Amino acid sequence: MTITDPLVIAIDTSTTATKAIIVDSSGRVLATGKRDIALHNPQTSFYEHNPLDWWTTTNESIGEAISILTPAERSRIAAMGITHQRETFAPFDADGNPLRNGILWMDGRATDQILEYGTPEIHARSGKPADITPALYKMAWVKENQPDIFPKAHKVVEVHGYVVFKLTGQWTSSVACADSLGLFDIAKQDYDAELLGIAGVTREQMSDLVKPGQVIGDIKPEITQAWGLTQTVPLVAGMGDGQAAGVGAAAVSADTMYLNLGTAVVAGLHGPDYAYGKAYRTLAAGIPDWYDFELLLSSGAFLATWFREALGNPALGNKPDPELDAAAAELPVGSLGLITMPYWNAVQTPHWDPVARGAVVGWRGIHKRPAMYRSILESIGLEMRNGLEGLEADTGNKVTQIRSMGGGNRSRLWRQIMTDAMGVPITACTEDEISALGAAVAAMSITGVHGAPDIAVYAEKMAQFGDTTEPDQANHELYGEVLEIQRKIYPALKDVNNDINQFMKRHPG
Repeated sequence: MTITDPLVIAIDTSTTATKAIIVDSSGRVLATGKRDIALHNPQTSFYEHNPLDWWTTTNESIGEAISILTPAERSRIAAMGITHQRETFAPFDADGNPLRNGILWMDGRATDQILEYGTPEIHARSGKPADITPALYKMAWVKENQPDIFPKAHKVVEVHGYVVFKLTGQWTSSVACADSLGLFDIAKQDYDAELLGIAGVTREQMSDLVKPGQVIGDIKPEITQAWGLTQTVPLVAGMGDGQAAGVGAAAVSADTMYLNLGTAVVAGLHGPDYAYGKAYRTLAAGIPDWYDFELLLSSGAFLATWFREALGNPALGNKPDPELDAAAAELPVGSLGLITMPYWNAVQTPHWDPVARGAVVGWRGIHKRPAMYRSILESIGLEMRNGLEGLEADTGNKVTQIRSMGGGNRSRLWRQIMTDAMGVPITACTEDEISALGAAVAAMSITGVHGAPDIAVYAEKMAQFGDTTEPDQANHELYGEVLEIQRKIYPALKDVNNDINQFMKRHPG
């Protein structure tokens, strides 16, 4: 193997599946593998995985991808990287056996703990507003509701930490992965004793930490041999899937934002200096020692899919509907006065309210399905614009370009709405598995093929782009007027949503 032609393995173990890709130094994907992960929903708002699936799907998807390669290509594999669903965690014994199911990022069981522990001081220290996503509050739920679990645990780790253990035998994780648990003093990028105490765990129960892009160790020979490899393969510390999407899109400068139009809509901006605010959450970045300032709306493409399934053409189910898109595109900015609050799955940016609910305001007899559909798409654009303005004000960074990815990226209508609402050109990434590509960038950075191991430099060399959507300035100004109206709806409904939450506690149905 020469330094000029390495390949790397990367996996993205997500909410629904683990995907493996084999990538060359230009970012081209040579082979892929995939295995689904079963989602367990034992009761309302509870979402769990069997942690064993994180490993078995990783092992099998990599084996599938490698099996597609020729022997010569297999010999070129030089490293492996990992990205993963953030905030998800599980407790394990010393042999790596789970002591209970893993609790997922989207799990909503810890509302009471959020309300009890989610103080401004915790936000300032962890960088994360009180919300359902950080594991901190769900770990506190386990501490209070299943008090025998954590005392028995040898380790309590996120997905990356467990997969690393299975691959290398080491309980080691990346700073840019373990941070998503919400247990860091984020300015120091290390665990915090008070936050560990709230969660009910100790520092000894956490993974050891290395920076993203650092070699953790070699993958066990018996594993690589089972994949059909004869060479030693080092495992490189990765990052959470949001940070990895930014790296895969080469959104690695302080003026370039990534925008993932997936089930959740996630946008982020990198910077070297720590900042925090309600408009965003702060994470350890995939670029070592940097920070990732991230906007999050959990009801993203999920809402468009929900609409098509619940209220769309029954013959299409939840599949894209070109006629619906065309009819919605004919409507003016503002959907004829119909304004949506897209909080079907509570709200993160900018209110961080676990009991918030969705609302559609302004109904008149003129409104039909295309108006509601367009209003839903517009609402997501307005939420992202609101967050972008807050993020720019806090960090002092002006966003000049946006790189987009995710299933919603394929909708020309939605991309134009997002571009017009945010007022910044949006360039599409061509690689579908963009988070896995980010992990591949980190792995490739140790090979020397593009010079010294600098993740930002390797990202620029390996990113792949398609067309750019330019904003319509007149529409951007109109969306500013709509946003001023939309901003008034959440505070007007806050007490109503609290009353509904209390009603549902008394009558869960």
